[in-house]
Amino acid sequence: HYLNYIVIAIFTVVFAVMSFSGSLTSSTIYLLEKIAIAVLLAVSLSVVVGFLGELSLGHAGFMCIGAYLGGKTAVVLEPLLGEWPTLFISLIVGGVVAAVFGMIIGLPALRLRGDYLAIVTLAFGEIVRSVFMNSSKESFGGSLGLDTPRFDKDILFVVAFLMVLATLAVTQNLIRSKHGRAITAIRDNEIAARATGIDVTKYKL
Repeated sequence: HYLNYIVIAIFTVVFAVMSFSGSLTSSTIYLLEKIAIAVLLAVSLSVVVGFLGELSLGHAGFMCIGAYLGGKTAVVLEPLLGEWPTLFISLIVGGVVAAVFGMIIGLPALRLRGDYLAIVTLAFGEIVRSVFMNSSKESFGGSLGLDTPRFDKDILFVVAFLMVLATLAVTQNLIRSKHGRAITAIRDNEIAARATGIDVTKYKL
């Protein structure tokens, strides 16, 4: 279980040293940021699809809402607070907003199962994309996207991979806990899980 942490930590340290020594190009650094974000998405999606067994296709929609609202927070706060405080506040705002929308969409959507749940969550993702694409330039940038402050590119990918390590830790500890056992029990047999007293709706949500 610790091999994942060791590999990611070594990977992060090696590329951080290369970045600080000037050995990495800007395109490589940008790619590393994208890789970290994709890993975060995959790890979080594995909780819903892998451990819970629900086919949700709206994950990118929640990520999109969090990114846009976190980005908007950065636009407002960066002139007031500076670079790094703004970054961490924006991360918290993005996560909280995504979670709130997850609750709002989850309550009605989780009454559905299988293909129906997949279709509803896919539609949600498309609605989110359309709303932001058709927003005004002053609000969320419209079709060109939101113009946000660019944090120090030599360090930002390191922060992103530290977030990956934190997400892995939270996910693995969740799955090993009694809550994780309840989640996997629902995946294996929802009727049996409900019969043993597990609050299926709560854990799905």
